[in-house]
Amino acid sequence: MRKAVSFTGDNEQMVNGKKVVMVMPAYNAASTLKRTLDELPDGVVDEILLVDDCSRDDTVSQAESLGIKIVAHTCNTGYGGNQKTCYDTALKMGADVVVMVHPDYQYTPLIISAMVSPIANGVFDCMLGSRILGTGARKGGMPLYKYISNRFLTVFQNVMVGYHLSEYHTGYRAFSRELLEKVPYGVNSDDFIFDNQMLCQIIYAGYDIGEVTCPTRYMDDSSSISFKRSVKYGIGVLRCSVETALHRLGWMKSEFLKSVEFRKDR
Repeated sequence: MRKAVSFTGDNEQMVNGKKVVMVMPAYNAASTLKRTLDELPDGVVDEILLVDDCSRDDTVSQAESLGIKIVAHTCNTGYGGNQKTCYDTALKMGADVVVMVHPDYQYTPLIISAMVSPIANGVFDCMLGSRILGTGARKGGMPLYKYISNRFLTVFQNVMVGYHLSEYHTGYRAFSRELLEKVPYGVNSDDFIFDNQMLCQIIYAGYDIGEVTCPTRYMDDSSSISFKRSVKYGIGVLRCSVETALHRLGWMKSEFLKSVEFRKDR
């Protein structure tokens, strides 16, 4: 069950005439939410939506005190399930561009203009904030095992899906309205592999993806999946990549790819 808690309108400022909605998938983010929002530049985002995935802390009351829109799940749906609510609701709010910023202060909103502008100006359909471009990942405290696995999985996936990205595993993402309306993200997993499945759908459909260097912070109060969950995610990425390759070759029908609509001008 997903329950809307509040929905108040804000003054729209628009980027190139496009309405920008920032979505924040939240779980136990009370201690970092305000710090994240404090770095949000003026004049870029028209509305902010926080989707709380049944947090055990006071994330919802913190968000209410900050005056942002809230959708509160009455049960935990998982990271992928949270994002589905984020995008579904942002589209209902009339978003032309949707940018996802985690409220755990791991990704800085300071570069949100670089994430949004290429989409608002029709250059890219999707933007990723890459921790791997430059030296931000290790400087920001990314554990060595995560860095090594990130590099291995990314190289493998580039070969399998026929694209070239610096990483597939960042949680800092922005999308055009057209992409979100056409890509069937609703069929994807409710777990962390949702992110990877969605990128495979985007690439398979023929949408253009841009990347911008993004510094990251690994701190005690930043969310991070355990080693066990990381292993499960890694196995899921390998499976997702192979499945995409086999689907492209016509050797199997992938459940998360079979209903993808190709971009019209592909």
